[in-house]
Amino acid sequence: MDANIATPAALIGDPTRAAMLQALQDGRAQPASALAWAAGVTAQAASNHLAKLVDGGLLAVEREGRHRYYRLASAEVAHVIEALSVLATPVRSLEVPRSPKARALRDARCCYGHLAGRLGVRVCEALVERDLIRPEADKLYAVTPEGSAWFADLGVAVDTLRSPRGVARQCLDWTERRHHLAGPLGVRLLEAMTAHGWLALEAKGRAVRLTAEGAAALRERLGVSLDDNAQAAA
Repeated sequence: MDANIATPAALIGDPTRAAMLQALQDGRAQPASALAWAAGVTAQAASNHLAKLVDGGLLAVEREGRHRYYRLASAEVAHVIEALSVLATPVRSLEVPRSPKARALRDARCCYGHLAGRLGVRVCEALVERDLIRPEADKLYAVTPEGSAWFADLGVAVDTLRSPRGVARQCLDWTERRHHLAGPLGVRLLEAMTAHGWLALEAKGRAVRLTAEGAAALRERLGVSLDDNAQAAA
């Protein structure tokens, strides 16, 4: 029997609910008030939409005292939203970013705990070019022995990571239309890069800022830069 995709498709297809789901793509939990603001609706309307998303299995809710916080129910939900973004008509502000916010999102952003955007794609491609990870079937990456040593140098123990869906996965980036690194390894890599001070997560939103220290480290270790001229010369 085929899966009934109509129910989740209908939930995602509503513009208000789609906006809420996209607002949660960075993996952080948010209160209903923040999601109402993101979707441009009243608190009462947001509550109704959030209840449908929770009942439909797309969102999970956490209770802290009298407060409720909502997050995407799983990595699978995040991947679906990202994949739909790839299918959607490109947004002009991301094709040729004009605002600081649009440019920041395209340069580097958090996608359910892993690094996405131009920087995420370039890091992933550099890892492949240096044979630290290798593309495999079913949209997976295999980590080579050299790759395990490279990640260990950053404080990421690859052999301790576990996931039934694969430790390292290929995630099609919706702005770049190329793959970045997802899965537990992608999550731990972003955590390590942040801990080393290479990246700074914005307090609000999904944007990730590459620090001066991070720019130097990534250029030295992977030949990666957000400067297109430097990238071409690397």
